Amino acid sequence: MTTFTDSLLRLRGAFVSGKSQPVDFRINQLNALIQLLEENEVALLSVLYQDLHKCKFEAMIAEIDFVKNEAIYTLNNIRSWMEPEIVEKTYITRMDQCFIQKEPFGLVLIIAAWSHPIQLLLMPLIGAIAAGNCVVLKPSEVSVQTTALLSKLIPKYLDKECFAVFNGGPVETRKLLQFKFDYIFYTGNSIVGKLIMKAAAEHLTPVTLELGGKNPCYIDQSFHLESTAQRLAWGCFFNVGQCCVSPDYLLCSREVQDQLIPAIGQCLERFYGKDPRESPDYGRIGSDDHFKQLQQLLTSGRIVIGGESDSQDRYIAPTVLVDVQESDPVMQKEIFGPILPIINVNSMGEAIAFINKQQNPLAVYVFATNSKVVNEMLQKTSSGGFCSNDNLVQMILNTLPFGGIGYSGIGAYHGKFSFDTFSHKRACVLKSAGLEKLHSARYPPYTQQKLSWLLWATQVRKRDCSCCLL
Repeated sequence: MTTFTDSLLRLRGAFVSGKSQPVDFRINQLNALIQLLEENEVALLSVLYQDLHKCKFEAMIAEIDFVKNEAIYTLNNIRSWMEPEIVEKTYITRMDQCFIQKEPFGLVLIIAAWSHPIQLLLMPLIGAIAAGNCVVLKPSEVSVQTTALLSKLIPKYLDKECFAVFNGGPVETRKLLQFKFDYIFYTGNSIVGKLIMKAAAEHLTPVTLELGGKNPCYIDQSFHLESTAQRLAWGCFFNVGQCCVSPDYLLCSREVQDQLIPAIGQCLERFYGKDPRESPDYGRIGSDDHFKQLQQLLTSGRIVIGGESDSQDRYIAPTVLVDVQESDPVMQKEIFGPILPIINVNSMGEAIAFINKQQNPLAVYVFATNSKVVNEMLQKTSSGGFCSNDNLVQMILNTLPFGGIGYSGIGAYHGKFSFDTFSHKRACVLKSAGLEKLHSARYPPYTQQKLSWLLWATQVRKRDCSCCLL
């Protein structure tokens, strides 16, 4: 029976041999990943439905096609990303070649979450492949059917010497973390994130942690009712609210709340019908444990929309809560479900103060037609990402980094940011063996003349920045 040790030795041996590093190998593996998605689309849609009741529309745009587009974007740019990055030089290094070499870290561990089991496993894998690493993939044990299928498909399409899938729950993950990896990429909650970081510290292993958090959404008096209601009803209940970038709570005045609630209710009925349970477009909670946690949160505040649930079906209706207090259970941690609490504030300043009292979120949202409100919210808050008059969409553009700050995460990925995440930036200076007389000034015995020359040769000179003041 193959053990963790045997598999990791095989993978590390493949990396040391250099097998994963030629650009043609990387391109072939990315094409194989695209092939996996295209040839198994029907099967992937089926398992996503079995695990999460995820409809084809959401599965395609947030999982299968999302990952495929990332792989194609990476293929289109990989050769330029791999090129050495030329840097500015001083007079003393003018005759040298000075550049940043992009190198793979080595053996990478990617641990994924269950809410988007294809996206969260394969998106970072694309960056790791593009950077030339060998990879251990640990999919979530919660998304049982999707994990089983990916565990079968990945060894079929990707090189078995360079890529492996390890399955199991917390016990197996803890065993895996005892081994030395050269980089760890984890998506999940902050509690497990701390354990990952602690395990990584034992081997001084760098990490990226994608942790989510309570994403605030401020609705200003100047908001546009129709677009705000529709976009919130979509973003808050997409994938049944099981998105790390979903709005976690709303901040608005009572007057705005009174306008917004009936508008959201109308949107939900238009989206999912009178009974969302019967809608083919409305999903289910990912696990029994998470369902129980969400049910307990329904005791917070007062339910004005939804609230119905069914433990047998892991169903919770799209729910909106009002009269919510900061001390209520629903405000103590990320909800990660179809429950939207509203907290009343009297001004934007009060909303900003409330946001800044909390841990840094993965996203901050604001709905306002007044650009001054949008700009002030942007300037006076901090988060992994920011979006005005919409939600979720800031993570779709692969030319933007996706990642958190503080409790919402460490590091970022998507597009070139994924390549950079999984690449070591090696500082390189290539000098000739000749011209020794030019270097004699740095050798003892030191003199004032030598010092003056070296200070002049290494000096960084100010540029004319008057244009910056215009």
